[in-house]
Amino acid sequence: MSKTSVLQYLDSQALVDAARSRFVDVVTAAQQERGSASIVLTGGGTGISLLEELRKDSGSIDWANVDIYFGDERFLPGGDPERNEVQASEALLDHVDIHPDRVFRMAASDGPHGNDPYVAAAAYAQILGSHSDGEHTPAFDIHLLGMGGEGHINSLFPHTDAVREKVHYVVAVEDSPKPPPVRITLTLPAIRRAKHVWLLVAGTGKAETVAAAVGGADPDDIPSAGATGSESTVWFLDSGAASHLGND
Repeated sequence: MSKTSVLQYLDSQALVDAARSRFVDVVTAAQQERGSASIVLTGGGTGISLLEELRKDSGSIDWANVDIYFGDERFLPGGDPERNEVQASEALLDHVDIHPDRVFRMAASDGPHGNDPYVAAAAYAQILGSHSDGEHTPAFDIHLLGMGGEGHINSLFPHTDAVREKVHYVVAVEDSPKPPPVRITLTLPAIRRAKHVWLLVAGTGKAETVAAAVGGADPDDIPSAGATGSESTVWFLDSGAASHLGND
């Protein structure tokens, strides 16, 4: 049965340091057990900060035996600095010994599928399925998530078709309330395939939403409330983000 933990830290740096240490532990344990590990990366300030810390110290992780996926992507031309994969590459992936064929990027708007996010989403779903031992997606070891002030995760925003999706594991979004409007995203069913789901959240501006999500809000209202791992769900919070917990 999945366990939910809420971990509180003094500030965002302490949060990231703790997440880095636990990340190393989980990935190395998976590699010792199976020879490899699979990770879903997230964008956002705290998520990228974690990657930067892993660049400095990733313990005994064997990066050559890690599969990297992305939780969502801005459907922009390749190389655009707003793309999550570009930021992740600059923060970590370009600096560790990971094989390019094990980094599964979502297509760009000028990529092989043309400027059609629906075809690009379907193509990414095929990639996930081809690495999943007969399931729709791999059983990711860790799915990292940030959270927006209104509770969005990946590109799943409140009261949208994407957050309500129950069948497809990857969908296109054409009307994101946060620019750019066109994106590709993993859905809640895909997130829930992960063994461990980690939400990295910092700042007092997100405190009320964190409290509602941890308290069991409807994912249609607060998408982060629907992000759960098959083995564990961990909220990594700084003191600001945790400041409404326990308050009525």
